[in-house]
Order: sequence, then C-alpha cells, then structure tokens
Amino acid sequence: MSNPLQGAQFVLAAHRISQLPADQGAEVAFAGRSNAGKSSALNALTNHKGLARTSKTPGRTQQMVAFSLPPYKDVPVSRAQDAQERPPPAQVDGQPPSDVRLIDLPGYGYAKVPLEMREHWKLEIDAYLHQRRSLRGLVLIVDIRHPLKEFDRQMLEFCFATQLPCHLLLTKADKLSRGQATQALATLRKQFAAEGLHATAQIFSSSAGTGVEEARQAVMTLLRQPREGAHQDRER
Repeated sequence: MSNPLQGAQFVLAAHRISQLPADQGAEVAFAGRSNAGKSSALNALTNHKGLARTSKTPGRTQQMVAFSLPPYKDVPVSRAQDAQERPPPAQVDGQPPSDVRLIDLPGYGYAKVPLEMREHWKLEIDAYLHQRRSLRGLVLIVDIRHPLKEFDRQMLEFCFATQLPCHLLLTKADKLSRGQATQALATLRKQFAAEGLHATAQIFSSSAGTGVEEARQAVMTLLRQPREGAHQDRER
C-alpha cells in the first residue's frame, strides 16, 4: 500500500503562531511529552528518517515546525480570511508548499528546558489550539509504558470540549510483550469510556513498524475532517 504521507517536506520553524504558514488549508498537529517518541513517530509515518530531529536528549523540539504534504483531491481546503494581507508562503525546493500540513508542536514536560521557555510554549500552544482555523485534528503521542500525565489529560479534555478529533499513538510498544501492549490499550479505552472522553487510540512502535500503516490512515482521516465541523464550538 502506498504511503499517503510520503513526500513531506520541512517548511519552517516558528517561535510564535504568527510565524506559521497562512492559516488556510488543512493541518494535523502532533503533541507529546519530550521523551515519548514524537519525532521518531513523524519520521516513521512519513517514511523520512531525517524529517523530524531525533535526539537522545529530550526537549530538542523547542519551536513549532511545519511540514508540507502533497495536495490531496479528497482533503477539503479553504483560504484564510487574511490571505490577501499575508506574505506568500515559504517555498520548498523552489516550489510553494501545498496547503496540507503536519505541525510538530514543542515537546512538553522536560525539566531542563528553562522555565521562561516552558511558559512561553504553554501560552503559544494554547493560542495555537484555540485560534488555528486550519487545524483539523491532533495526534497525541504517549509512551505506552506509563499512565497518562497531567498535560496528556489536559490535551484530551481540550479536544473533547472543543470537538477537535484526537488520535493517540501509544508509542514504544516494542518495549512490551504483545499481551502487555494489548492490555495497555484496552485499559486506556476503558478509561476513555469511564471519563466520557472521545478519542481514538492504537498501539505504535516506530522502530518495529507496529501500527504505522494504521496511524497513517488515522492522520489522513483527521485531515479529511470538514473544517466547520472541527471548529464549530471554538468559534462561538
């Protein structure tokens, strides 16, 4: 099966949401704790080992990074209200990027990142999630070996409250037996049901390739979400 995320290319890294590509088209954001394997997941999904920076030192992603994807006939896109006032988007290899994107949000929860930087990204991520009209969904990266952390729960609760679709990747599944991984997924789904949270979840391992194809299709499903449906409550 062909990879629908093949051809992803780096566009820019932004310190503030105002520096991101024009707020038009469709994009899916990736969020997760600094050591949960977010960069490795992005590289596996796009089949591009060097797309997102990976490091043994957590907390390396300290900007919002935009990657362009090839245009898709079945992904509805729309122009930003201020499109005529915005400068043209940055070019990739001499060509303008498409209006379909992946956004890598800064990793959270790493203590060695200066407090001032952590506070800055807390505000910027909050603004991004509330204001970004082209955002169609969120992929939340969670280490399968650990229970949900406070920020994981905050992201899930935000998505539920704003009807923003969310898909969890339970990463590093290769560190557990198949039975343990399956049990961890079942436990999480029961937790969602008990707490009334509406999110999808799956087992994932970037190194073993577990769940990669399923995750690619989940990202495409998020990108195909109608913009009005994904943002209806946030505009009230």
